[in-house]
Amino acid sequence: MTSTTGESRYTPVPEDRFSFGLWTVGWQGVDVFGPATRPPMDPAHAVHKLAELGAWGVTFHDNDIFAFDADDTARDQALDSFRKALEETGLVVPMVTTNLFGHPVFKDGGFTSNDRSVRRFALAKVARNLDLAAELGAKTFVMWGGREGAESAFAKDIGLALDRYREAVNLLGDYVLEQGYDLRFAIEPKPNEPRGDILLPTIGHALAFIESLDHPELVGVNPEVGHEEMAGMNFAAGIGQALWAGKLFHIDLNGQHGPRFDQDLRFGAGNLRGAFALVDLLETHGYDGPRHFDFKPPRTEDEEGVWASAAGCMKNYLVLRERAAAFRADPEVQAALEHSGVTTLGTPTLAEGETLQTVREETYDIETMAARGFAFEQLDQLAMDHLLGVR
Repeated sequence: MTSTTGESRYTPVPEDRFSFGLWTVGWQGVDVFGPATRPPMDPAHAVHKLAELGAWGVTFHDNDIFAFDADDTARDQALDSFRKALEETGLVVPMVTTNLFGHPVFKDGGFTSNDRSVRRFALAKVARNLDLAAELGAKTFVMWGGREGAESAFAKDIGLALDRYREAVNLLGDYVLEQGYDLRFAIEPKPNEPRGDILLPTIGHALAFIESLDHPELVGVNPEVGHEEMAGMNFAAGIGQALWAGKLFHIDLNGQHGPRFDQDLRFGAGNLRGAFALVDLLETHGYDGPRHFDFKPPRTEDEEGVWASAAGCMKNYLVLRERAAAFRADPEVQAALEHSGVTTLGTPTLAEGETLQTVREETYDIETMAARGFAFEQLDQLAMDHLLGVR
């Protein structure tokens, strides 16, 4: 557990299970309006710095470590350096993903490209990266279909594209089972950017898609704060449904200011109330996976600012976790939850042995039921008081 004395109680430890993608701290600040503002970062250097900050794990796309066109010698040299850094620091690799969006060959997608040869190449690229993920002990393989989509209604037959998407996930699932890898897949939804419209844009779309697969038990979701909030969704509510479905295999934490471009702010920046509700949900509903940060240090920052931003992600989570625990332990909050009926929602509407006929025959005091106030405002203000630190 995190230390509880003074400021040190916000110092992360491995038990907090905080992880970062190499593409986060290694982002060079490139955007569509300007080039890089920071030099490339050696993956081994990133591993050492994250370990110093108290991170537990590091994740990556294949091409975060070696170039898209690297030959086997260059690939092995890059991986040897990365493995050595892992051994020296003790950081683990809980998740791996594949870059099917950066190279121009993927401009119309990987699994759903209208070009059949591209689809075949994408499958081969992912299969090789699955081998690497298993070798490094990763338990989750994330699939973000950032280029799986279209800009116009006539560029893509959506039904056929979903057929090809399903074909790809089924084939890769079969491969994992055949190889005996201890790996699960997690689909990462996003509504748009870089494509005008992306397939499987929200948690709900992904959950529905998963049920059509040959091995749905192998596939869950990897929702991201910013991606859902870009679409105007309530992220904590979506995570609640993913947990309810048993499909929250991984999660990406960052910050977002409502439905605009994907900002990838450090966690806690942007929608702070939403972040508080999310941390409370994760900590009270038994999520035991990585707390993975998928953010981008602003291009205004030098390397020192990169690490300050990364440290801020972890500190904000720990502060919100402390606030959420105090909220749940507050006797006044517990009474408010009871008064508002939140705790009774777990009681089945019909008791054992009752039928619809039972409720049809019952007499109801409609006026009294309609007049009831649920006192949600009082409950919400208690949450605000704890978030703001005044309780």
